[in-house]
Amino acid sequence: MSAYPGQEGLRDPLKVARGLGSAKTGVHHWWLQRTTAVALVPLSIWFLFLVGDLVPADYPMVLATIGQPVNAVFLIVFAVCLIWHGALGLQVIVEDYVHTRWLELTLQIALRFGALLGALACVMAMLAIWLAGTPHS
Repeated sequence: MSAYPGQEGLRDPLKVARGLGSAKTGVHHWWLQRTTAVALVPLSIWFLFLVGDLVPADYPMVLATIGQPVNAVFLIVFAVCLIWHGALGLQVIVEDYVHTRWLELTLQIALRFGALLGALACVMAMLAIWLAGTPHS
């Protein structure tokens, strides 16, 4: 029974027959975006302190600091969370504002490929610095 009298049958019968309506899959995307946002709060604070400590440092000192295992792991987690959070947000923007189906699909594929490529590049850079040990300069 509807909360508003006289509005019980406002759904188009064709929509009911086709099953159009909520797909019940938006909660997963919403939780992922909130989870990455919550993870980014302490990681961003940590990152700001790290960068603040490295302002007066020279290049070998920066490499040595980034090469420490704790810093390297946190930087990898920070980069992945940041890129993932950004990709989720851009996905919503494309879904909401691009109405041409082929363009939306193309942008979604490009967005995911770009996010994957960016995350991979960040992880590989951090691993290269971390596993290289002490810099040779």
